Amino acid sequence: MINSRQLVPGLPVPAPICSDIPGTWAHSTTTIRMPEIARRMLAENNFPPDTVSRVQALIDDIPAVPIRLLKQEKAPDTAAWNYAIHPYLGQDWLEPPWFVVETYFYRRLLEATGYFGPGQGQGLDPFAYQKRQGLLTARPVISTISSRLQAWLDLGWQEDYCAALVAIDLWGNRADLSLWPVEEGGESIQADWEGAEAQNLVDDTVQLTAYLSDHQGVRIDFMIDNAGLELVADLALADYLLATTAAQTVTFHLKMHPTFVSDATIVDVQETAAFLAAQEVPAVAAFGSRLENYLATSRLLLRDNPFWTSPLAFWEMPADLRKDLSQSHLIISKGDANYRRLLGDRHWPYTTSFQAIMAYTPAPLLALRALKAEVAAGLSAEQIARLNKEDEEWMVNGRWGVIQFVQ
Repeated sequence: MINSRQLVPGLPVPAPICSDIPGTWAHSTTTIRMPEIARRMLAENNFPPDTVSRVQALIDDIPAVPIRLLKQEKAPDTAAWNYAIHPYLGQDWLEPPWFVVETYFYRRLLEATGYFGPGQGQGLDPFAYQKRQGLLTARPVISTISSRLQAWLDLGWQEDYCAALVAIDLWGNRADLSLWPVEEGGESIQADWEGAEAQNLVDDTVQLTAYLSDHQGVRIDFMIDNAGLELVADLALADYLLATTAAQTVTFHLKMHPTFVSDATIVDVQETAAFLAAQEVPAVAAFGSRLENYLATSRLLLRDNPFWTSPLAFWEMPADLRKDLSQSHLIISKGDANYRRLLGDRHWPYTTSFQAIMAYTPAPLLALRALKAEVAAGLSAEQIARLNKEDEEWMVNGRWGVIQFVQ
């Protein structure tokens, strides 16, 4: 739809965030969280001894052993990955940009488990247990969402109901299994969207719903984040948009392979729709049946692309993907990792205009994000001062959110 937008951010791009500064979330992620994620993955899977040894060797590499090229030459993304990380060869895990290191870690996990085969690990999602348990433990809140969704669908398109589903979709982003594993209490991280407006640091919902009211029967694209409860919230918003014909089609852009523990793949969407359709609660089953019908009739389209699991910023997307997204009337970016990709995971001052940075987006864009990393834009100096006093971990604890809309 949009053909005249620029190709890079509208402001000079600052330096990337790295994980070499102790006390930062990036440093903690690289030195503590990533090895813990790998150990938990081993505990949840019955891997053969050689796989366990490879994963343990990866754990031992972090953070001091230098970055190396990927070894699986026949995997579909190896050449692109090796090109991307070539500038960082010989550096340890703390020196390159943090987003590069974090995405590289998950790709190295799949190399270690033999995901790209052949062999016992070929095509095996090493995070399947967490994803499944996250969905099962969220059944009570899924029932609540489904019941409200059914009631709102019966009344047709209304901006208030769309706004409520946007709020649900934002706070579904709190259910991130890379931060809150199921066995460590992740099942209690539910979408508490009622009364959460005070925790929205930016809220452009009114502008968004007015735009949607003026653009009915259009194409809408989601940059999907997590499976489990968050994916259900994504699907609920998509269902509302499709059922009310605010959208003629909705496209979900998904990860081509498992990453970031709970990030959703095409298989995760298909299995989630089937899971919902099989539930005994009528509203949940009806929700799942509608989703399966959208999939069967190509109104809900599932796409993946190597870009979504790459270490590249959003403005570095390949030309064919940018051309495709330029046909959209709205791109909805979900979650923290996608938000970091939008901003290139750079040291933007938090008061930098989000709209100015995002002048390069190929179509109007909505960012829904619970803050879980030390990168942000579009905040006021007064907000930052208040939050620094009230909540020392406001940038990383998932308590605060943004709803940022750019036309």
